[in-house]
Amino acid sequence: MSAKAISEQTGKDFLYKHICTTAAVQNRFRYANVTAETRWDQLVQDHPWLLTERLVVKPDQLIKRRGKLGLVGVNLDLQGVKEWLRPRLMRETTVRSHTHTSHSYIIHSEEEFYVCIYAAREGDYVLFHHEGGVDVGDVDSKAQKLLVGVDEKLRPDDVKQKLLTHVPADKKEVLTSFLVGLFNLYEDLYFTYLEINPLVVTKNGVYVLDMAAKIDATADYLCKAKWGDVEFPPPFGREAYPEEAYIADLDAKSGASLKLTLLNPRGRIWTMVAGGGASVVYSDTICDLGGVNELANYGEYSGAPSEQQTYDYAKTILSLMTREKHHDGKVLIIGGSIANFTNVAATFKGIVRAIRDYQEPLKEHEVSIFVRRGGPNYQEGLRVMGEVGKTTGIPIHVFGTETHMTAIVGMALGHRPIATQPRVAAHTANFLLNTSGSSLVLRTLRLSQLIPDSNALPTLTMLLPCQNINYSKTTWSTYQGDSWAHTITS
Repeated sequence: MSAKAISEQTGKDFLYKHICTTAAVQNRFRYANVTAETRWDQLVQDHPWLLTERLVVKPDQLIKRRGKLGLVGVNLDLQGVKEWLRPRLMRETTVRSHTHTSHSYIIHSEEEFYVCIYAAREGDYVLFHHEGGVDVGDVDSKAQKLLVGVDEKLRPDDVKQKLLTHVPADKKEVLTSFLVGLFNLYEDLYFTYLEINPLVVTKNGVYVLDMAAKIDATADYLCKAKWGDVEFPPPFGREAYPEEAYIADLDAKSGASLKLTLLNPRGRIWTMVAGGGASVVYSDTICDLGGVNELANYGEYSGAPSEQQTYDYAKTILSLMTREKHHDGKVLIIGGSIANFTNVAATFKGIVRAIRDYQEPLKEHEVSIFVRRGGPNYQEGLRVMGEVGKTTGIPIHVFGTETHMTAIVGMALGHRPIATQPRVAAHTANFLLNTSGSSLVLRTLRLSQLIPDSNALPTLTMLLPCQNINYSKTTWSTYQGDSWAHTITS
């Protein structure tokens, strides 16, 4: 499961289009979205009710408790909405130390209830409180709560008996039908969190005024027809960047995993980490060593990406980190644990290509690179990484499995001296995956001298200086005659 927040407008679209209930939902599609590019004359033409209704306006940017923060304008006409937006639209807003430019607002027409459904390991919880609104308070302790087990349905009798105990009798039937329909919608569209506050019930029906929601993004292939093209807005305080969208597109088209989140584009500490678990370890270590305010990005590449995919990923990060200078220079941590099946040499070749392409900007921004990796053919990968440092003049410090995974973080941040880089030793993987292209013919032998019985070819192990070479029956069959020259990478 990958729970991702959606905008209020998207959540209401889902609800109004797909909810099945006998309760009359009165304010279906009675909202309009306003951005800096909005043409008011066109907006009024599309939504004529804006000229006749009293209106509410609020930012649609994943901000909780907007009413408490003074970010909701109520009981306004259209001109009042324009005046309310003028000092706020595209202006920076600070909420609990997070500053963000407010660029998207939603407008809709104005006894309030609170309802929330959220997923847990044991099932889905339904919370209901008869006193909703901005002063609802601690709903976890105040609200009526009902657990609906996995593969179970919400039953009307349970709603009436366990959730609506404090609701007037004349509203119970309407609310019961709405809550059952809301829960079915929650399940059918793979929500993981769905909160409505306030929910207003009148003699004419139900009004959904404010909504917050998350959906399981991994269910896209199941819900594509109903979801359509869903946009997942970034949390308040962080802008959405086209580079993130570019990497997400690469990720969607690849069997590998490619992730990128920009935290502080002006930061001096950048990471290019192989593996989801390793990315968490490196980020935690950077924060533990006091680098939290300078950590520029979070992400990972894994699942054996190709050389081209790694190149595209690396050049995106290098492009971002060479846009603004830092007075202390910058560091790039290319880290990872010991890979199981990823060809480290191939992925590093993609990174090396990107470094060569950006060598001048990297030197101009005084970038130092610290590398630590292990896995199949990692010595060859470390070798080419070290060579590109020598040929370009970029300080690249290369370490293998003899160095603790996070030790390079302390070196990069100046908390420990940079260790002497050990000489990359020859390894069996060097000849199994000949990436350098160099070879050495050791000797020519006659098979009849080694294996008298050609009908029973066992696995032959030749002991040579510094090498163990295993030849199987499949290998023998590829050679003609009774002699062959075996080649290994030097």
